[in-house]
Amino acid sequence: MPFHSVQDIRTHLRALGASALHEQRVLRLWAQAKPQNSGRRPLTSFMPTALRQALPALSESLAALARLREQHDGQDGSARLMVGLHDGQAVESVLLPREAVCVSSQVGCAVGCVFCMTGREGLIRQVGSAEIVAQVALARTLRPVKKVVFMGMGEPAHNLDAVLEAIDLLGTVGNIGHKNLVFSTVGDARVFERLPQGRVKPALALSLHSTRADVRAQLLPRAPRFEPEDLVQAGEAYARATGYPIQYQWTLIEGVNDSAQELDGIVRLLKGKYALMNLIPYNAVPGLPFARPSWARAAEIARTLHQRGVLTKLRQSAGQDVDGGCGQLRARDVQQPVRMLPKGAALSSFSAAP
Repeated sequence: MPFHSVQDIRTHLRALGASALHEQRVLRLWAQAKPQNSGRRPLTSFMPTALRQALPALSESLAALARLREQHDGQDGSARLMVGLHDGQAVESVLLPREAVCVSSQVGCAVGCVFCMTGREGLIRQVGSAEIVAQVALARTLRPVKKVVFMGMGEPAHNLDAVLEAIDLLGTVGNIGHKNLVFSTVGDARVFERLPQGRVKPALALSLHSTRADVRAQLLPRAPRFEPEDLVQAGEAYARATGYPIQYQWTLIEGVNDSAQELDGIVRLLKGKYALMNLIPYNAVPGLPFARPSWARAAEIARTLHQRGVLTKLRQSAGQDVDGGCGQLRARDVQQPVRMLPKGAALSSFSAAP
């Protein structure tokens, strides 16, 4: 039976006679994409016979949790991976420049962000903690990985137990620095309650996208109804407690959230905060009536915010040349065409925004 959680693997190892040290060794080598027979000492000198004999089949079962189905390399050094899961479902991982990987925590997503491909198919199933770690292990067979961001398909807060179990493993035997594990969320009260309790405390990225509650609610229709001020207040408390800044994610969409009023709102909310604003020009998705602003306009916005006291980075959206919008490869793989929206349908509700 396929493993779903890290705990499933631990239970299986214990049934084979593994001690705590054996268990940690197997998990460490797996998470770091190293062969189970690695090391100078022969396995016969310290490992129970039943466990040693089970290692080849165990290694195959772990590899089957996330198999590379497609790889699309971008000119910017990124690579979008279509990852097949044991039941035939698929998620996407993205190899990013500077030894990072973006992983998925759900097949589909229930938040329904109007500018996102993944949300258009709804939530299909949760991704187990073992399958999350397996995405990192797979990425490490392709290139070094020193940073893991939970910004792929799905809302991590909606699969919180599995994501936190994966983070705990990656931040210990997985050898990923805690601040290099980035938990991205639209905002959920459970996140601010649970993350401080773990022995591994990841960095936090909050999807803001608008400083206006009404606009944000339309962009993220099924996200918890946090007022932007309350979201920033909760983020600031976590930043001060952990010692590393909150990253605020802002998908920059032309004519929707790039106005002077929004810039004033960002300054009002974030000036003086332990925070970093990540401006990410929108990754165009066929069939969605949203536009990516020019790079010159995006650079002007970033420069203005920085000059007004908000630490801002303008991020080049990875994988523009390989259908970089999250969920695009999966949509193609399952041959689910994107439904064309009526002209202006998704934009009409923003028409009042200055």
